[in-house]
This record gives sequence, C-alpha cells and structure tokens, in this order.
Amino acid sequence: MLAVFYIIGNITRGGKLEFKHKPVMLKECIEGLNIKTDGIYVDGTLGGAGHSKEILKKLSKEGLLIGIDRDEEALRAAKENLREFENIKFIKDNHDNIERILKDIQIEKVDGILLDLGVSSYQLDEKNRGFSYLGENELDMRMDRSQGLSAKEVVNTYSEQCLANIIYEYGEEKFSRQIAKNICEYRREKEIRTTKQLVEIIEKSIPKSKQNDGHPAKRTFQAIRIEVNDEIKPLYSTVKQCIDCLNPLGRLCIITFHSLEDRAVKNAMLEAKGKCTCPSDLPYCVCGAKTLGNIINKKPIMATIKEQEENSRSKSAKLRIFEKI
Repeated sequence: MLAVFYIIGNITRGGKLEFKHKPVMLKECIEGLNIKTDGIYVDGTLGGAGHSKEILKKLSKEGLLIGIDRDEEALRAAKENLREFENIKFIKDNHDNIERILKDIQIEKVDGILLDLGVSSYQLDEKNRGFSYLGENELDMRMDRSQGLSAKEVVNTYSEQCLANIIYEYGEEKFSRQIAKNICEYRREKEIRTTKQLVEIIEKSIPKSKQNDGHPAKRTFQAIRIEVNDEIKPLYSTVKQCIDCLNPLGRLCIITFHSLEDRAVKNAMLEAKGKCTCPSDLPYCVCGAKTLGNIINKKPIMATIKEQEENSRSKSAKLRIFEKI
C-alpha cells in the first residue's frame, strides 16, 4: 500500500538517478491535514516523499514527521529527497502496524496521519519489480522485497478456485474463472515465471470483443498485487488504529484508488463517527452510540480536471478526511 506519485522525469547527475514527481492531490491533502507548525505528523506511505516534503515545509523545528514505508528502495529515495530536513524519522515498516510503530518510538498520539494507498509510479516504472503488465519481467509484485510471498508463488501454487476468487474480488474481473482455469492448465506444463507469460494467458482468456476497457491484464495484475501485499484485509482495522492514534482535532487523510479500498475506508470512518439509532421521539439517546469524531467531507474529494489531465493516475483517486474530537 504505497503512495502513488507521478514521474515527471529522470535526471542523471554524476551517475545518480533522481526522481522528480508530483504527488496526487497535494494541495487538498495539505489543507486536509490542517497542519500545526509544532505538531507531530505521520506519512504512512512515504514513497518518493512528495507529500512529506510539503508537510515538513509547514513544520517548525519543534515539529516532527514520521515517514513509514515497507519498500527499502522508496525509503532510500525519500531520504535523498528530504536530506535538507532534520525533524523526520524514517521507519521501514507497514502502516498497518501504526500503533506498534508509535509505541516503539515512544510517541503516544499524533496530530495528523496521511495514507496514499496503492502501488507507486516508481514501482510500476521499475519493470524488474514485476508490477507492470508491459514488457517481459520476473513475476514479483512485492512492495517489501524481504517478504516471502511473491506473485510467482501466487500464480503457480494457489488453487484454481482460490485464484478465481482473488481475481474476481480484488480485480472485479468478469472472466476470472476462465483466467484461473487457463493459468492452472498452463502451469501443469511449465512454470509461469514472467509477466509476459501471465499477460498472454489473460489475453487468451478474454474474448477480443470484450478487450475494449484498457489493457486486458490490468484487473488481474491489480488483484494479484493486492493479494501479494495484503492490501485490503487489514485496511478497515488500520483506519480505526489511525483514528485511535490521533490527538483531539487531529486529522486522518486517506487517498484511495479503487472501490475496494474506498469502501473499507468509508465504512471504518462511518463507524468511528457513530450514529444514534434511537427513535426520533425519544428525548435522549439510550442506544449508547459513541462518536470518535467527524467526517470532514461527506463525499470524497476528487482530483481537479487540470490534475487529471496532467496525471492520468489521479483520475480514480478519492480523498476522505476524518477529524477526531
């Protein structure tokens, strides 16, 4: 679950590759966090640190930013991008563990948390990571390359029924059963090792007349990536954890990129907001409804038309904001 940012260009200086990027809905996120200059903030999906840099610009020396990412390469890029700042702690971990992370560094509560979910442009553009359905590369898709489970293991060892369920649930792919069947038939003869092999199987599984909604492998690759990195199952709990970690009036800002993520975030925030279920004619509440705070935007904030034109990956982005009471 890493921050999505838009690669503008690659510049080589003295043999060193630098990444320039434009984070999604930067202005909206900074406004949503309602930053206090001496506050403590968490970027739980550090990525290339585009959002983090803007947060740090608004903090005084007394303020602190905690940058979390499970991708070692992303952390290295972020450290380089933020080398001018001293009031930041870099942590290699998963934002799903935010309560434990804060406890480990002896911080009880924070003033704001940002999560920019999904796969990063850097990971997509680095073909050897195996996230992209373009080209021919080793099947991997691990955000944390130290973990055991990879896309190659999922594709080659999961049962046909399990593969079909994953592709349907996480990819919303109508032809999930046929894709799973063809994967299993192919791997009986030969191990599926590359993205190209998988793409060819998917393309043969979907009728040509139905391959008119983007690349035919897009949904299946998304589904396998979500399974490899366990992106959905912990998300509801993660949102609740984040809210618990906030100070009064602290803000949680979350950007999602597909309906499964957005649904989990929305439901967790609605539960945290609480709702009285007592009949309207009762003089006072007897159902015991408890609220932890308020949802700032009833409908998700979308990227502007201008941003969507400049960065196609922002088209599906939705920002939801919660403020703790």
